[in-house]
Amino acid sequence: MDLDVLYEIDVPKPWHGAHPHGQRAAEQRAYREAVEQIRLADRMGFRTVWAVEHHFREGRSHCPAPEVLLGHLAGLTERIRLGFGVTLTPFGFTPPQRIAEKVATVDVLSGGRVEWGTGRSTPMEQAAFGVDRERSREDWAEAIGIVTGMWREEYFSYASERFRFPRRMVTPKPVQDPHPPAWMAATSPGSAEVAGAAGLGLLSFSIMQPLDAMARQVAAYRGAARNPRPITDVTTDRVSAYTLVHAVPSGATPGARVWDSVAWWYSNLAQFTLEWELPHLAPEERERAFPLLAPILGGNVPVREFDDGDMILIGDAETIVAKAKRYADLGVDQLICYVQWGWLEHQEVLRTIEILGKEVIPELAAYRPRAAGA
Repeated sequence: MDLDVLYEIDVPKPWHGAHPHGQRAAEQRAYREAVEQIRLADRMGFRTVWAVEHHFREGRSHCPAPEVLLGHLAGLTERIRLGFGVTLTPFGFTPPQRIAEKVATVDVLSGGRVEWGTGRSTPMEQAAFGVDRERSREDWAEAIGIVTGMWREEYFSYASERFRFPRRMVTPKPVQDPHPPAWMAATSPGSAEVAGAAGLGLLSFSIMQPLDAMARQVAAYRGAARNPRPITDVTTDRVSAYTLVHAVPSGATPGARVWDSVAWWYSNLAQFTLEWELPHLAPEERERAFPLLAPILGGNVPVREFDDGDMILIGDAETIVAKAKRYADLGVDQLICYVQWGWLEHQEVLRTIEILGKEVIPELAAYRPRAAGA
């Protein structure tokens, strides 16, 4: 199993100083620190850095333009792959021609190191961009076909009920032939099967669900991926999962601020999830999707339960290796480490990346996972 890193560019309040200067200073610092951290991850042997596209998510995610961040990193890194995690694909967010252009440009600048994640986002972002939520999955799939056609064909034209494009040469074409590996973010019920059947890699998570729930999602993906009908020109049969990760030196114990940061992060996510991601679901459907949502909303963030259940990876290298092996045994190919979160200090994040690179990555590279259920 490989290790990746994920960046949402967390900028938690309080922002020190009156508006707008407090926010601006905090965001600028978060970006500077993220770039330094990612450059270290490149040197430490991480496989991929994933940069999200989220809009209007104050505090937890200030990264609306991953193509800019990844384009900047293309010239500052050498080996680490550059993941769009994800491009918001339904019509309204970004026209398909712009997705084709920006993803291919980063692939060119990086010498062919792009991973292309795709997704539909949430009602909060969809409403602000005029996206039709009821048709977002149809639009997502149609847009993917358009983007890959623009990469495949010298000149491309298209006409449908939802999208029209006159004959044009879309430039540049990607370095990777026929195009970068394609992935799908899976958060809603049934989406893992959609990804597997479509021949897309699975971008999953261990957030607000126990690992046995993620195991069912991975199994559903693997089942659907056995006989895919790919919607792109490549088939990506890999599973990734992200979670909070924080490493301390051998023999040390994480401080109170680490656990407070876990609680803040989960509380922030739970409130957002209930308000914006799940309002259309019945209570029983919400419970199935996120069984730990209710206690968090009730003010009880079960941090120790998350830790004991290996839903988060916090501790020294030995502890993290033991926890990470559970993910490998479930069939996860890439464990995405969310390392910049909450009120963690920059030097603590750098230390986490260094410990993971020196002590954890070699152990996981040598580990041969047990078959799921064995």
